[in-house]
Amino acid sequence: MSDPKTYLGWKVDFTIPPGEAALVPPDSVTWQVFKNPVALAIGGICAVLLEFADARIRSGVWDHSVFKTDPIGRSKRTGIAAMVGTFGPASAARRVIQSVTNMHARVDGETPSGEAYRALDPELLDWVSATAAYGFLIAYHRFVRTLTDDEMNRFFAEGEAVARLYGVQHPLKSVQHFNSMMAHLLPRFEPHPINTEFLDIMKSGRAAPGVPKGLQSALVHAAVDILPKPVRQRLELGPEYDLSPLGRLTVKGMAAIAERTPDLNAPAAQASLRLGLPRSFPWKSEPERRRLVAAARIASMAKEAPV
Repeated sequence: MSDPKTYLGWKVDFTIPPGEAALVPPDSVTWQVFKNPVALAIGGICAVLLEFADARIRSGVWDHSVFKTDPIGRSKRTGIAAMVGTFGPASAARRVIQSVTNMHARVDGETPSGEAYRALDPELLDWVSATAAYGFLIAYHRFVRTLTDDEMNRFFAEGEAVARLYGVQHPLKSVQHFNSMMAHLLPRFEPHPINTEFLDIMKSGRAAPGVPKGLQSALVHAAVDILPKPVRQRLELGPEYDLSPLGRLTVKGMAAIAERTPDLNAPAAQASLRLGLPRSFPWKSEPERRRLVAAARIASMAKEAPV
């Protein structure tokens, strides 16, 4: 049974319409990364820290969203948007992304130091997109499965179509590209109480009431662990945020369970059903996924062939 999600008033059912492709194909590295909720949780926290390091983004989010009053709800809505961009039918993904862009077009203001900002600033759009790609990919690479350089580069290439729809002018192409972008912005980065307030909220147990507080704390420390060292130093996130050996084992254990246990109600499973694949498709071995995708393509061509 499908479980429609709602984002900015749009209902998105990942199971319909049958056969409609996503913006990202099912045999992609992206589907593998985005199916793992542990990698997404760690990567999402890391991405927020990288974004909040810049006063323009931090002020834009804090002043123009419900983040400070409902950080969990806001984070979940952001997560749904990411799921739609990856697993949703392309028409729904474009509709949701356009709604996000329309909303961002109204976001502008000044930082506490008096610097003007606007959400659709090309530099800020590029950085926000880069932080998400970096966070999700590195979280998966560190805590789920070691990826090859080719797999990493494929992940970045697969995300270009979605990034362009958001107005990103320079979609991330590699980890080296991320490091170059980061080095350019690094002089602007600064510590701020909002960063630690956000981390405290995420460690408090409010983020996922059904998950033990200690596990949520481990996820937060894992997110700080994958921050580039220069950024962590700039944000002054000291040893109190170090990921302990036990915490590392805990996070990897959680990630391993999520990697091999199909969640048949997750967007990844529902999207698979829409494309004529088994709901458990994303959790199968790579050779089996290749075989199933090839079989689904042949079946689709047979349906479209004239009688």
